Amino acid sequence: MLRLPSLPALRCFEAAARLQHFSRAAQELCLTHGAISRAVRLLEADLNTPLFERRNRQVFLTPAGTQLYKAVHEGFETISQTTQNLRLQSQREQMPLVLSCEPTLLMRWLIPRWQDFIAQHPEPMVHLVAGGGPIDLETGIDFAIRRNDFAIPSHYQAQPLFTERFGPVCAPEKMQTWFTKKAGQWQLKPTAPLLHTRTRLDAWPQWKFITKPSSNTQSHKTEKQISTSTPEAGLVFDHFYFSLQAAIAGLGVAIGPWHMVKNDLDQQLLTAPLGFLEDGSQYMLLSREDMHHPRVEGTRQALCHWLTHEEATMDTRT
Repeated sequence: MLRLPSLPALRCFEAAARLQHFSRAAQELCLTHGAISRAVRLLEADLNTPLFERRNRQVFLTPAGTQLYKAVHEGFETISQTTQNLRLQSQREQMPLVLSCEPTLLMRWLIPRWQDFIAQHPEPMVHLVAGGGPIDLETGIDFAIRRNDFAIPSHYQAQPLFTERFGPVCAPEKMQTWFTKKAGQWQLKPTAPLLHTRTRLDAWPQWKFITKPSSNTQSHKTEKQISTSTPEAGLVFDHFYFSLQAAIAGLGVAIGPWHMVKNDLDQQLLTAPLGFLEDGSQYMLLSREDMHHPRVEGTRQALCHWLTHEEATMDTRT
């Protein structure tokens, strides 16, 4: 059994030694000056050694007092930090986890399927938030679904989910107006109004580069940043969901990522005469590599399995 001095006495001693003042220690601990003095005397009697020198209404640590203060202060600091961590851990275990997803993918692909994930994994609760581009997983976000079109930090875990595929889409009643069929294949007319998305201004230039007879999937990844600042003529929208809604409304031809337009194609709100091609990027599930809490790791694995399964079971004949 450990033989320890009185813990209340140690607490009084630590405050008096740290503040170098009995009255201030009493004020901090909501005690009287006399209570601090008695606690210190009790400790000195227990250790059979003086801990303070008292001169001219001031107190100074003796060598023994300095030695004890260092040990007690470090011990209290360790206890304080450990208990704080345990409180935070307990709070975190009661809080929902947070999954950030690119806005249009969230709206058009993830949310319509999310009830299935909840049914399979009711606990812990996972909140969905919209966000795009680089993500800071130190700010309350546990997971993020992102396209790997930016440098992913080395301390993030990045699990591939599915490949990005995209193609021109328009309202079915506009197909004959903006597309023409030559040699049995549909082609986009030069006069067709193009719809652009500010978050991916390279979409149309990239599509045209990929579909050039001389292009190949190896080279277009290095060329994908060409002409990203000034779009070709046509309406420009802040997000894909605006440009896709504009396409449904018959305002023009938009570049539609397949996962984001799948439901609209099934409902015949959009048509894709030229089909879809891979652009060389992938959607990834990002998480912190150092986050090994069973609750977080279990949810990460569940998300990976469910997301890849959902994508694999989608009808890819469109």
